[in-house]
Amino acid sequence: MKGQDTQIILKTEDLTIGYRSKQSEHILSKHINISLGKGELIGLVGGNGIGKSTMLRTLTNTQPALSGQVFINDKAVTTYDTLELAQVLSIVFTEKLTSKNVSVFELVALGRQPYTNWIGTLSDIDLEKVNHALELTNIKTLKDKKCFELSDGQLQKVMIARALAQDTDLIILDEPTTHLDMYHKAYTLKLLKKLAQETGKTILFSSHEIDLAIQLCDYMIVMTPDQVVSDAPCNLIIQGVFSTLFPDDLIQFDASTGSFRVNK
Repeated sequence: MKGQDTQIILKTEDLTIGYRSKQSEHILSKHINISLGKGELIGLVGGNGIGKSTMLRTLTNTQPALSGQVFINDKAVTTYDTLELAQVLSIVFTEKLTSKNVSVFELVALGRQPYTNWIGTLSDIDLEKVNHALELTNIKTLKDKKCFELSDGQLQKVMIARALAQDTDLIILDEPTTHLDMYHKAYTLKLLKKLAQETGKTILFSSHEIDLAIQLCDYMIVMTPDQVVSDAPCNLIIQGVFSTLFPDDLIQFDASTGSFRVNK
């Protein structure tokens, strides 16, 4: 439960997600009621195929909800036009870049498109936002490098910087630690935690790194086959939610350590 003084950036009301065809509906999850507060880092977790990417696409209005509503800043997401939505929501999905033959600075500057004129000229304010994003993600020394020269970890920081340069209240990332080694997974999530605290932006990410999310997130959304549960990680542990994520024949959740372990 959020405190009365918490500013709610995103909320859903009785949301149902899934797919609709001419013949039928395929429901992945229903009765989803979540509230994400300003300056929070929120992890969305669940097993493979449970619907995490569908959830994110529905929250960002790139896929229609089957029923229910999504609100950003108390306005239904379906009522935003494209430009308005780009000024309150920035998205980092896992799709590969169509061209890596651009510099780091140029890619981060693309985050300013919702604010630039029709020829994309950067104002002093735009340049300030881009440079500040480079500083916040510790990649200012890379600004002149081409993106094809970067490691996966460096490129992920560039994509995060682009979202920061867009200067929205809400940033949503789909599996930002994919293809990263253990060190860079932890580094990326710790960076997101720092950015949420320092900028006051609400940052929601999906991940398979449940142990790391438990340690670093202010709030978590857990998708199980039966329901979607959201709360602070410590409360979710007490409620036994993580123990329901996977069959216990191979792995079990250890509530005392807040992590999963393999059965011997």
